[in-house]
Amino acid sequence: MSTVQTWVADFTARGQGLTGANIPWLAAMRKRAIDRFASEGWPTTKQENWRHTSLASLEQQSFLPAGQASVADKVMQVRASEPGHWLVFTDGRFDPALSDIGDLPSGAQVQALSVALEHSPDALQDLLGDETQGASTAALNLALASDGAVIRLARGVELEKPVHLVFIAASEQAASFPRNLIQAEAGSRGVVVEHYLGQGSGASLTNTVTRAQLAADAHVTHLKLQHEDEQAVHLGAIDVVQGKGSVYNSHSMSFGARLARHDIATDFTGDHCETLFNGLYYVNGRRHVDHHTLIGHSMPHCISREYYRGVLADTARGVFSGRILVAPGADKTDAVQRSDSLLLSRMAKADARPELEIYADDVKCAHGATVGQIDEDSLFYLRTRGLDESSARSVLTYAFAAEAVARIEPEVLRRRIIGAIRSLAPNGLDLGEFA
Repeated sequence: MSTVQTWVADFTARGQGLTGANIPWLAAMRKRAIDRFASEGWPTTKQENWRHTSLASLEQQSFLPAGQASVADKVMQVRASEPGHWLVFTDGRFDPALSDIGDLPSGAQVQALSVALEHSPDALQDLLGDETQGASTAALNLALASDGAVIRLARGVELEKPVHLVFIAASEQAASFPRNLIQAEAGSRGVVVEHYLGQGSGASLTNTVTRAQLAADAHVTHLKLQHEDEQAVHLGAIDVVQGKGSVYNSHSMSFGARLARHDIATDFTGDHCETLFNGLYYVNGRRHVDHHTLIGHSMPHCISREYYRGVLADTARGVFSGRILVAPGADKTDAVQRSDSLLLSRMAKADARPELEIYADDVKCAHGATVGQIDEDSLFYLRTRGLDESSARSVLTYAFAAEAVARIEPEVLRRRIIGAIRSLAPNGLDLGEFA
């Protein structure tokens, strides 16, 4: 039996036990979603959007329904270092004992999807999306998702502290399907941080989707830190719709998993929108990471900035495929797209495919990509200043990554990313006074 058939059988066996199974519109949509996945299967390299990333290994791998392992120590370490509103999920299931939502301003709502489906399911129908959106992996997520986070900000509401969504893969070979929903009404502001962490879970599967709707003049900063175990598989999608004058800042930090795929897209439905796509990844061994992005400039006077940086060691591979689409009538578009990759070994490989597709005349657009190794002149300069070769390489590697880190706000989140870089990069990036 193929894994596609396994997932269909799993849905048949436990579909009635999923949260919201008694909601007619949701049950029907889940059935359509699993039918789509059964028809299409896992994406293959024959598909243009997936030609650099193979999911063939998933056909030889089996996963188990999520368990409920103990991750208290891991969560407490993270929570102690950063203020905010915390929702914690273990193997995809909401854990109220480890969560601490705290006090929220009037008009702000932060709750688990499983709770929202029990109390006000009809209010989620539009935000939840449908089975036609995204790849077949997103359809599988929709069919099996029964938990995740729901964040709603009413008109003019401003969250002073970030909302932290912590997803910990804790059980061996466990599969989880979180679905997160963000709705920011006119003039609201907030920061959302998604943490995907591992705790000795080995070959786990995380298939996650985050959907966001930003109304006029809303401002959302969204940071995704993916830091799972080395044998994990992470398939993630972020789908955003922006209204007039809204600002969406995305920071994708990918430091873990044997195979990680990040699909990130935003669509401007009003004029004067702004977006920042900022990404940084580190891969070593035989690991593989793929960022696939789409920015839809469908309205005039919109601004987008897209910067991705990758550090690759050993025989690892990194992929960036970014597309900026400027539709007819999207005059005064201002768009910049750039991908830069640093190879720390001769066997590492980086693929970069930045794309501009422009159907309007009065625009300002630019794109570019670089792939290279550590500059020998810079390395020589640092060695003449007293650093040994290992320390000099660490400083230059950190300097390359620091440009992406510097774009992250607030500062406490920057410190977290710096810590992750130090722990994973060659020689632990023991920079001492240099960072």
